[in-house]
Amino acid sequence: MGFFSRLKAGLSKTRDNIVSGIDSVFNGYSMIDEDFYEELEEILIMGDLGINATNAILERLRQQVKESHIKEPAACKQLLIDSIREQMQVGETAYDFEKEQSVVLVIGVNGVGKTTSVGKLAGKLKDQGRRVILAAADTFRAAAGEQLTEWANRAGVEIIGGAEGSDPASVIFDAVNAAKARGADVLLCDTAGRLHNKKNLMEELKKINRIIEKEFPQAHRENLVVLDGTTGQNALQQAKEFGEVTELTGIILTKMDGTAKGGIAVAIQSELHVPVKYIGVGETIDDLQKFDSNEFVNALFDIKGEGTNE
Repeated sequence: MGFFSRLKAGLSKTRDNIVSGIDSVFNGYSMIDEDFYEELEEILIMGDLGINATNAILERLRQQVKESHIKEPAACKQLLIDSIREQMQVGETAYDFEKEQSVVLVIGVNGVGKTTSVGKLAGKLKDQGRRVILAAADTFRAAAGEQLTEWANRAGVEIIGGAEGSDPASVIFDAVNAAKARGADVLLCDTAGRLHNKKNLMEELKKINRIIEKEFPQAHRENLVVLDGTTGQNALQQAKEFGEVTELTGIILTKMDGTAKGGIAVAIQSELHVPVKYIGVGETIDDLQKFDSNEFVNALFDIKGEGTNE
């Protein structure tokens, strides 16, 4: 199965959740009135698109319906789909870090697939001919270092780690200096996934940021938060909390296979103004791909679009 097919299969529960509801509104109403918009609003919010994204999408829809003098509900379904597609655009500079010498901090709570995402990203960058070094700065979770070492071996990249319980900032210090000395293109840092004690996490991330700024000021900085797509609005809350700690530049959305809450991808982007840059639909290295708004919306609405590799 190509990635599009896996994404389409993965979004089937979300599709059942949102699309069948949307279809029933477009087919069930004979005119575009307030009831029509209210029903549509409820379906989008229930589909985890969130209030902000839903309001933005419906506001644009109302405007277009008015401007184009559309009278039939069925005639504005495509406008709704296009509006969702537009909400999801990643932006032209989203992947600049892949081409420049960069330090990428990967953050997120435990259990979201953070270490796995770091490993998969390392493999992808290595395949692009980049020299990658991993920093195993999650020194609190016993298995994190071993897990990352396994991914490093699989991807054929170097790894800098520390003893269990050691200071994560000192691991970052060593890794930054190794990256500079060895002429690495990308330093990928796996960090500890704790939110329950936000004060410690905040201090730790501030310390890590200070070290990178002092030791490697010329490096392009990227802070990616990993979120579990199955947790819906909880994922949004986590992203907000991490956003208070460090400036987020992108989101990796994992476990999109089999979630009924795939609409959260739209909500996160709209609420936080941070793009979803990668999306994961399974366990293998190829199951993490760059986010493509066309592919996502085509998979969500079961549209055979251009550039989809069925």
